[in-house]
Amino acid sequence: MDLAFGAWLFAVSLGASALGGMLGMASGIFIVPLLTLFGHQDIHVAIGASIVSVIACSCGGAAPFLRARLTNVRLAVVLETATTLGALCGVLLVGLIPVTALFVLFAVVLLLSARQMLARRVDPMGGSTVAGAVSTSGWGASLGLDSSYPDQALGREVDYRVQRVPMGMALMYGAGLISALLGIGSGVLKIPAMDTALRLPIKVSSATSNFMIGVTAAASAGAYFLRGDIITAVAGPVALGSVVGAVLGARILMRVPNDKLRVMFVVILVALAVQMLCEAFHFNPFRSWT
Repeated sequence: MDLAFGAWLFAVSLGASALGGMLGMASGIFIVPLLTLFGHQDIHVAIGASIVSVIACSCGGAAPFLRARLTNVRLAVVLETATTLGALCGVLLVGLIPVTALFVLFAVVLLLSARQMLARRVDPMGGSTVAGAVSTSGWGASLGLDSSYPDQALGREVDYRVQRVPMGMALMYGAGLISALLGIGSGVLKIPAMDTALRLPIKVSSATSNFMIGVTAAASAGAYFLRGDIITAVAGPVALGSVVGAVLGARILMRVPNDKLRVMFVVILVALAVQMLCEAFHFNPFRSWT
């Protein structure tokens, strides 16, 4: 591998991880298409590198998010059980459902999630962040999931309560199921689920999702390594760029207002939905570029 290609891998992973880390999404959803379309890498090598980038992105962004008290670790552990169960069920269903139907279903879910997240902009506090509003009943209070975080954009401490935990866990199960069937990270579905069902502030959703995707990716990294899909010459620059990008994305997240972050995430959801529809109907607008 030449130096120029290594520098390109570093730059691509840095940008993808900065965006993914800021939004709490797996950077692999950006890195895999870039490596296959423009880097001319085999899809399995690209997925192996993306797994490494997701772990690096999660680890790189974890420390700033934890210091800023944005990550709800207790909630992440509870939700990860449902996501893991969904992923295991998804693995068992691979091959039984037509791929085209899966892509169309995923695109519909993304568009509905974008619509729901955009609708919540009517609440200036993000729907669930009311100072001093800590629940006294329900699953959130019973499991000790309610918390608070210091919002630099607002300049004050924001209390939030975790609502409708059973619905959130059901959506997390679905996120794990769909992500396993399509072979993609589930962060793009976890954040709308936490935002819509649990009524979390968008920053808390992003930080908690970033923590969760690292756990999920670490569980599957060993299998990719044993199959020989993780090529160090490719994964090395990607991992390095991912760490730098994740730290950068975490710093940006803590300074961006909630409403702007929400709009940015909606734009990404719509773009990914269009990509999924293109995949479903075998339309590649970049084919002539590569």
